[in-house]
Amino acid sequence: KAVETAELIGGAIGIEPEIHPGMGENDRSATGFIPPERFEAAADAFFAKPDRSWNGWERAVDAQSRIVAATARALNGGAADSPVLMIGHGAVGTLLKCHVAGRPISRIEDQPGGGGNVYAFEHDARRLLGDWRPIETFAGAPHD
Repeated sequence: KAVETAELIGGAIGIEPEIHPGMGENDRSATGFIPPERFEAAADAFFAKPDRSWNGWERAVDAQSRIVAATARALNGGAADSPVLMIGHGAVGTLLKCHVAGRPISRIEDQPGGGGNVYAFEHDARRLLGDWRPIETFAGAPHD
């Protein structure tokens, strides 16, 4: 879904999305598909004990480290004064947000409403500029 969304938005604004493999969702291959009615409890467990694997899933601390490193590689390739739109799955955004905000990994930092949200952070300082907002109402990051 993230790649399809990036391609749609990229096509609309005339850019070719770059795909960074390190930005993928946490590895949940040990359990395979979990029905939605059970997935939320599994996600709660993933975030509740970030230094432990839930049923063979990638640990949240490891996923966060991988995502932060991939974000740094992606941002270091661009101009500091250019906006960058990063599109990813929910846990990816939440783990990155926790890091950028300097907060512990927690599902409290997850996006509300199950998806379709955005937040902004300062490119150089990696400083969180605002909390999750529905993409339909996001008017851009605040400027100093």
